[in-house]
Amino acid sequence: MSKRSSLASFPARFLLPALAVLALGGCQTTSLEDVTGALGTGGKSDPAATADARPDMDGLRERYRAKPSDPAIALDYGKALRQTGQRAQAVAVMEQAVLAHPSNKALLAGYGRALADNGNFQQAFDVLSRAHTPEDPDWHILSAQGAALDQLGRNEEAQQYYATALKIVPDEPTVLSNLGLSYMLQNNLPKAEQVLGRAYQRNQNDARVRANFALVLGLQGREAEAETIVKADLPPDQAAAKVTALRQLLSKKQRQRAEK
Repeated sequence: MSKRSSLASFPARFLLPALAVLALGGCQTTSLEDVTGALGTGGKSDPAATADARPDMDGLRERYRAKPSDPAIALDYGKALRQTGQRAQAVAVMEQAVLAHPSNKALLAGYGRALADNGNFQQAFDVLSRAHTPEDPDWHILSAQGAALDQLGRNEEAQQYYATALKIVPDEPTVLSNLGLSYMLQNNLPKAEQVLGRAYQRNQNDARVRANFALVLGLQGREAEAETIVKADLPPDQAAAKVTALRQLLSKKQRQRAEK
């Protein structure tokens, strides 16, 4: 049996997609970005995101085919592919763009995000490392690197990246949310609650922040409080869906603990 505690042994690959359902209320997209908000502005936390993006796909595809070497077009097309769940294709497009423009940091960042969406977390971390420099760090990318490390089970390293990002943008709620989730994965629930509470205070409208905060409360037996947070200000049908998702996730965690 692992030396890690029971929650820490609940792998990120199981916890994070379940959190996506909780955060997005049933949206089919379950990328790392959708769960934690770690990877920048490429995705939307709205179930209609894919429907909104689809009408532009034909035009973007034609623009890309006409000028595949244009970095701005490749970036827009790769972002749209990610938004519509075409993850492998997004990786392929961004990989070709980076091969043509190996020093373009925006393309490297987009490629790293696409790799993370596709589950290639070590490669994503390596590519994201090339998308900024220690002399000119980008807090979005630092947070994305931390999220990739959390997916790899390297939580303490991830927390160092979040700490560096927070030096640039103190109390940024998306970074705090990622940091809190990292502590959750280590089963440090009091610390996770403290950090996620700060994130929630800073932005109560971010579905991912609310989902993470609700989860940590639920894991500590405060289900009623968690349900109140996760369903706040939502229409009844969406609120019910999020409460159901939260209960299912907590039930799965309890079963996992019992099996231990």
